[in-house]
Amino acid sequence: MITRRGFLGAGLGTLAASALAACSNGASAGMGGKDSAGGKLLTASDVHVANYPTVTAVDWIGKELERQTDGRLRLRMYHSGQLGRESEAIDMARFGAIDITRVYSGALNNAFPLTQALCLPYVFDSVAHMRHALDGGVAAAVLRGFESRDLIGLAIYDSGTRNFYNTKHPIVEPKDLHGLKLRVARSDIFLELIRMFGANPTPMSLGDTFSGLETHMIDGAENNMISFQSSRHYESARYWSETEHSYAPDILLMSRRNFEKLTPSDRELLLDLGRRSVTVMRQQWDATEGKARQTVLAHGVKANAVDMVAFRTAAAPLLQEYLKQPDVAEIYRRIREFV
Repeated sequence: MITRRGFLGAGLGTLAASALAACSNGASAGMGGKDSAGGKLLTASDVHVANYPTVTAVDWIGKELERQTDGRLRLRMYHSGQLGRESEAIDMARFGAIDITRVYSGALNNAFPLTQALCLPYVFDSVAHMRHALDGGVAAAVLRGFESRDLIGLAIYDSGTRNFYNTKHPIVEPKDLHGLKLRVARSDIFLELIRMFGANPTPMSLGDTFSGLETHMIDGAENNMISFQSSRHYESARYWSETEHSYAPDILLMSRRNFEKLTPSDRELLLDLGRRSVTVMRQQWDATEGKARQTVLAHGVKANAVDMVAFRTAAAPLLQEYLKQPDVAEIYRRIREFV
């Protein structure tokens, strides 16, 4: 099995470096591989663990690809961050070193402004609202924006609500966050939001957050319940506060150069499977979220409700600032039509 260390080694690592060299000569590393059965092998990456809903959905795509092409197309998933952080996976996909990657939308905000509308605070009112809006054309509009940067948007996977958790005390009002050092994704939106709430944002990868909590480098973080449980952050952070400040979804992307090497019929098949995998992911999410909550509560995590009006009021200036961008405002308008 290829490990993250083996893959990344020096720079992007030997395999990725070879892939980039091949890409520069008009070949594709991601699409160039063959498996033991002689089929064309696609590679996919995810920082989440093997049974995480997004990993399950991409595994389903691989099984359907193999079934519907009689083994001519296959897919190998490297989960649990084996191929590196999300920022590294984005670059490897853009250059064709890997074929498919699942990325948290917050990591895409700076390079792909349309994703900002999905991550802004209190844009969605509920999971049902989010799914209705995404299915009603919002997802398609955002996914089209990736082609200009060497990527193909295959799907948007929702990922529940994002909430704060920490090692110190319950968070009920924004003032309770004052002085806390919180892990945050490398996204201007989340950096600014954490500052507005009075905490100290610390950009850090998901993979480094567990050790950050264990060593007291950070006091807490924000994420959804399944990630909180699957990453074992609940072992250190015993306070879970349901701010529901963002519903920032995940996005499934493919290397554009590798996508264009497929036959037209295979492209259509992959796009269709990407769309259909959303249902697979949601079914797995809904079946897993409640179990994750039971697990963390059974281990002594204390969950509490918050003063939602206070948090919405504190976040409002950030929302209004981003809505000055016409493209972001248009996506926001379309989202709010589904309330």
